[in-house]
Amino acid sequence: MLKKIKDSPKLQQLKSLHPNANVIVIILAIVMLWRGVWGLLDTYLFPGSPTFSYLTCIALGAVILYLDDFKIDNLKR
Repeated sequence: MLKKIKDSPKLQQLKSLHPNANVIVIILAIVMLWRGVWGLLDTYLFPGSPTFSYLTCIALGAVILYLDDFKIDNLKR
């Protein structure tokens, strides 16, 4: 169902007619995604110890970036 909406000609036309609005929608979607991830981490990753939770997130993020060689090439079009 989402693929049908994504590939609809009307949506493609709307994106091409209003590129600035499309950028705003994308930015809002990214913020909402990160807000959800952040909320889940606050709730489930050491909820009684926020400092330890933050340090764990920093360490896990650094390890993930290290393992990926700090590359974001897969995000490029």
